[in-house]
Amino acid sequence: MAKIGYHASHEQFKPSELLKYVQMAEQAGFTHALSSDHFHPWSEAQGQSGFAWSWLGAAMQATPTLSYRVVCAPGQRYHPAIIAQAAATLAEMFPDRFWLTVGSGQALNERITGDKWPTKSDRNIRLKECVDIIRAMWAGETVTHSGLVCVEQAKLYTRPENLPLIIGAAVTPQTAEWLGSWADGLITISRPPEKLKTVVDAFRRGGGEGKPMILKVQLSYDRDENTAKHKAHQQWRNNLFKNILMTELRTPEQFDAAGEFVQPEELSEHVRISADTQQHIEWLQNDIELGFDELILHNVNREQDGFIEVFGEKVLPALTTTKLAQAMS
Repeated sequence: MAKIGYHASHEQFKPSELLKYVQMAEQAGFTHALSSDHFHPWSEAQGQSGFAWSWLGAAMQATPTLSYRVVCAPGQRYHPAIIAQAAATLAEMFPDRFWLTVGSGQALNERITGDKWPTKSDRNIRLKECVDIIRAMWAGETVTHSGLVCVEQAKLYTRPENLPLIIGAAVTPQTAEWLGSWADGLITISRPPEKLKTVVDAFRRGGGEGKPMILKVQLSYDRDENTAKHKAHQQWRNNLFKNILMTELRTPEQFDAAGEFVQPEELSEHVRISADTQQHIEWLQNDIELGFDELILHNVNREQDGFIEVFGEKVLPALTTTKLAQAMS
């Protein structure tokens, strides 16, 4: 049975607001939460960028039944030894409630160090180096490594009894297939079913068969469709570009400049816009049929209270009932 989670968008809300929202999500019946980890927002209109790792400790303490994931890009803004330590600490305090998800990152967040922004191929090599370092440190090894990242005699003294999974982030089939050979699972974002299936198939083909898969579902729900579309356009139009552009733009101002040309009708391929909860249920049922184990719902507009309440009342129970009926038939 797929688990349904809530996305905590640090780009859009203050950490104190997000703490309230995950508490509401837990009470509404959500079982998981995914935290973004940005240094900059996608636009000036979003206007926030809280530090995810500080927030995670508070959120996990405040919501004892939720399991958490965080999207992270070790290798430039974060040294992998520090991420190994941070994740190990959370996993020790909150056993079996935390998975680390990793990707090659975006210039928007990672270039703040002043270091050269590598090509995609080098970022992939660096990511795999970081994952190998993290796993070695979790295993109790003293790690020295010289490559695209360097470590000298690093050893973790506080480690969890049960290690977190390391989930790989992919948008393209090429990256998904590569991740299948070494990641413990896949996380990707929603898009039309035929495109999403190519990513799923590539991950399985590369070695991911049987591994957990997480889908971050980008949606906009409000009292009517026009309002939902307008608010999604106001908050999320800068996130519709091809991955080659999303990873290379450097500032919120640059994203805003690119987003000026995006029209509201262009959103539908990237954001599921509807005021009809039954339509959202049908979309999510299709995701479950593709094999996703977790669906993390991101209402990209700012109306979180109503979204959590309505989806907790109408959408989550419908998905649970459907899956139970299928299992008993």
